[in-house]
Amino acid sequence: MTKASDLLVASLENEGVDRIFGIPGEENLDIVESLRTSSIRLTITRHEQAAAFMAATHGRLTGRPGVCLATLGPGALNLATGAAYAHLGAMPMVMLTGQKAILSERQARFQIVDVVATMRPLTKMARQIVSAHMIPTLIRDAFRVAAEERPGPVHLELPEDIAREECGNPALIRPHAIDAPVASEAAIRIAADLLRSARRPLVMLGAAASRPRLAGKLHEFFSRTRLPYFTTQMGKGAVGGCSDLYMGTAALSERDYVHEAIERADLILTIGHDTAEKPPFIMGANGPDVVHLGYEPAHVEQVYFPQTEIIGDIGASLSRLADQVAGRLANADALLGLRDGILDHILEGSTDNRWTPQRVVADIRRVMPQDGIVALDNGMYKIWFARNYRTSVANTLLLDNALATMGAGLPSAIAAAILYPDRRVLAVSGDGGFMMNSQEIETAVRLRLNLVSLIIDDGAFGMIRWKQAVDHFPDYGMTFGNPDFVKYAESYGAKGHFVEKIEDFAATLERAFVEGGVQIIAIPIDYSDNIRVLIDELGKRIPVT
Repeated sequence: MTKASDLLVASLENEGVDRIFGIPGEENLDIVESLRTSSIRLTITRHEQAAAFMAATHGRLTGRPGVCLATLGPGALNLATGAAYAHLGAMPMVMLTGQKAILSERQARFQIVDVVATMRPLTKMARQIVSAHMIPTLIRDAFRVAAEERPGPVHLELPEDIAREECGNPALIRPHAIDAPVASEAAIRIAADLLRSARRPLVMLGAAASRPRLAGKLHEFFSRTRLPYFTTQMGKGAVGGCSDLYMGTAALSERDYVHEAIERADLILTIGHDTAEKPPFIMGANGPDVVHLGYEPAHVEQVYFPQTEIIGDIGASLSRLADQVAGRLANADALLGLRDGILDHILEGSTDNRWTPQRVVADIRRVMPQDGIVALDNGMYKIWFARNYRTSVANTLLLDNALATMGAGLPSAIAAAILYPDRRVLAVSGDGGFMMNSQEIETAVRLRLNLVSLIIDDGAFGMIRWKQAVDHFPDYGMTFGNPDFVKYAESYGAKGHFVEKIEDFAATLERAFVEGGVQIIAIPIDYSDNIRVLIDELGKRIPVT
């Protein structure tokens, strides 16, 4: 006889799952035993939050839901931040948690938390499995819901008495492809008319443009239309960032140099924009008209209220739109004259002989190949990477601009290194964010990954300290002490480096990749340009009206 946990694991295999991240508890032991004899590898992490970040990153990079596992109560609740990370970031993920028996209460309310109710506002679907016979359909539905647009997390809770329930051999549900709806001809025609009549058209690539399946369609669209484009932070790399049509990335919401093109545009076509991201520009009464092209209707916000929408499969919509405008856009290049000036401003400081963020980003770009993956945590450096780090391959800068949580950088890099063992993978964290999940260095060492973790060591929560200064508050409450990061790395069996001179940084980073294994590099930083460039200099730039 088959028991429910066997049926659950068989259903996961049926979905193509080959790895689960997590920390089981006694309520999951039947699942663990079923996994032991399956084709699925259980990857133990050192914290459930990290397991969720890894599963979400798996979903982001592959388009297939990543899976994570936790026990009841405290273990399940530790998945909550990862659930929000996947929910706001549109990353497909399935979370499996245990629970005490539901057909008896031999342990009363010990460790009992209503996890399903807790997860419901953080997920696309949250269900408790109350019968073994429901498992094949619930697993199929969970993976379908997690992966369909807009992707996100799903939660399933399996109580321990249901997990050991005998259930015979219910049939599994075969997965099948689901085509996205196609936009109407009327919507395509209206957008085409607007593009043809625009005097200064511009395209913006948002988070949904970075779906792995869209790279070819986007390249074809820009090759045919020759329209200039900029990206949001999570849209970086969706089409070649080294293209002669690339105008920059909106790391700020207004006043940055890329906003000169945005302000001059009379029509902006947004492709895959998700308002979960921090606004890349602010719409206003005197601004350009906006055409929203996406899988879903626009979320109308105070800062984003497009006048025209094309809703349906993005790839198909782009092909049909290009059919109507290619070769007929007389003003396609109207804004391209601004490009060199915008990009030259962004490069300022990248050759300085000091630890500026611009120089750090430039050195990393020189060491990383085009398909190398940089996984960013969240901190002041994220703005500089968004502005300055050029990408030509989608999802090679894993930047979270939705939940924007600290602690995700290292786990995300671990997931990337597992998926792509032949590509260079770099985690970039501030000292604050690194220490939130630094225990996962042990996971990376145990898995024998090739991974470099860069720690920007300023002894403070740098971004909040910067904003504190911008708001003219006294410098208070943002500093802390750090361990010796070299010894810390060595204590896990990794190799550690502290680089004192900026001229030694690129060589140290290159050597770490060549040597392989898990390497930690700590560097100082000079954030004096934060206020000079991002506040004083940009504040003097007069917006185009």
